[in-house]
Amino acid sequence: MHIRQHAYWISLTAVTALAAPAMAADLTITCRCVEDGVNSEQAMWIKESVIPAFTKMKAEAGEEVNVTFTEFAGSDEQLTQQLALDFSTGAGPDVAGFDGFLIPSFVEGGLLKPLEELAGDAVTSWEGWDHISEGATALMSYQDQPYGIALGTDVRMIFVRADILEDAGIDAEAWQPTSWEELLDAARTLKEKNPDSFPLQLNAGVPMGEATTMQGYWMALLGTGEEVTDEEGRWIVESQGILDTLNLYKTIYVDEKLGDQRAQLLGDGRNRTFANFRDGTTALLVEGDWFYRSVTAPDSEFAVENRDEVMTWAKMPAKEPGAGLRGQDFVTISGGTGFVLNPNTDEAELAWELLAFMNSKEQLTAFQDFQPRIRIRDDVPIPEAPFLTETSQTLLPLTTARPNSAEYNAVSAEIQRMTEAVVSGELSPQDAMARYRDAVVKIVGEENTVSLL
Repeated sequence: MHIRQHAYWISLTAVTALAAPAMAADLTITCRCVEDGVNSEQAMWIKESVIPAFTKMKAEAGEEVNVTFTEFAGSDEQLTQQLALDFSTGAGPDVAGFDGFLIPSFVEGGLLKPLEELAGDAVTSWEGWDHISEGATALMSYQDQPYGIALGTDVRMIFVRADILEDAGIDAEAWQPTSWEELLDAARTLKEKNPDSFPLQLNAGVPMGEATTMQGYWMALLGTGEEVTDEEGRWIVESQGILDTLNLYKTIYVDEKLGDQRAQLLGDGRNRTFANFRDGTTALLVEGDWFYRSVTAPDSEFAVENRDEVMTWAKMPAKEPGAGLRGQDFVTISGGTGFVLNPNTDEAELAWELLAFMNSKEQLTAFQDFQPRIRIRDDVPIPEAPFLTETSQTLLPLTTARPNSAEYNAVSAEIQRMTEAVVSGELSPQDAMARYRDAVVKIVGEENTVSLL
């Protein structure tokens, strides 16, 4: 009787298990985005496109998945603090919006894990990697391991006032400098045509902030074949590349007055450079693609009249052909934010599936309807923006990612001070580099720096 009763309960349990519906899986996602608030377009895309399409796809596969989206309205710093607390205590969303430069400090603090460690072969076999350049992958990586995927990125180039070049006898359509000297020669021709102009703008100085580091210093330094760190991650504090970059600044702003020196030193200097380009005082300006998307757009403060007729672009050349990083003839640098997975998620494979789905060709193409911009995938065009599509397809394969390092912000501030000292005439390039060396050693320790001289 006991044996029969036991068999009965086993049979009943099996039948019940077969009859019971599978329990729904729950996922949570958050980012600094609020509909009708900060990053509104991103919030709307997640709510109106990503979540409905993802849950429908899973339902068609016989799986019930609930995705809860939390809109975070605080500052970037507040979200960073919240995620650090959540990840350290086993709490928080499964998928979280994240800025790539924070990844090293989170990894070193044990607060993030590589995507592959969390979700295994599904990560390495994802079709999306074939459409994302090495530089774009590095935006959300650390020590060659991806911890997330960038949602979008940017590229930097020389914006050109074609009408000003043509007026000075330069064929703007064919103009593409292949060296710093060719870039300077064009600026000299423009200066000779209009002595009151400041034909060339390469961001420098403290007031310009990260624009100095990314749009100015990096764009020149990469052209010397160097980065700010070596292959072992040590900060390069003395090198020929640094000297060449600082001497380029000196040529532009001090020796030949090809650039607006005062704009690099004033609090509103960046707006002044925008106005210079709008008004034709500056014809060659090194900036990020957002300069086209936003700054010079119709109805903006610095809108360029007849923009698509008078404005074009060129690649930033290395100091000499083949002298750029990785032996490149032309260089650019990218930054970006994206999403990471909570290292404590109970649904790692499903969370990865959501992250990969967000970055599918279909969903990033859908995002363009909410916010057209350069996406990290090379198979996602920018609607009604051939300028940005062309620049992204041309420049993303050349890009270098902004370094992901816990010390980057502090060192970046010293880069800004170094360039300002040269542009203002306060210090020679050699002396400015020496001061930079001493400052960086204090920040990171001498053992984490290297001299290449």
